Amino acid sequence: MENLWQQFNIKIAILIFLAYFLIDAMYAVYTLSVVKKKPLVASSIGALMHFLLAFGVINYVQNYLYIIPLALGSWLGTYFIVSREKNKEK
Repeated sequence: MENLWQQFNIKIAILIFLAYFLIDAMYAVYTLSVVKKKPLVASSIGALMHFLLAFGVINYVQNYLYIIPLALGSWLGTYFIVSREKNKEK
């Protein structure tokens, strides 16, 4: 466990956080695009999401501590988009 903390890089953790914030924000927009039948937008977002997902997987396979910023970014990304959509309805 100590070795994992020694290998933990805050810069990589921040990049993972940002990547998964974007992934979940994009996933929410992707879902809305599919529902609205916008194929170009949905397919472009889907492709970019998989690229970013691979970045996260490569890093947390090497050090599972990176799951922490991954989960935080994921939660905040979804929360941000859903809150924004909710406010649009008002």
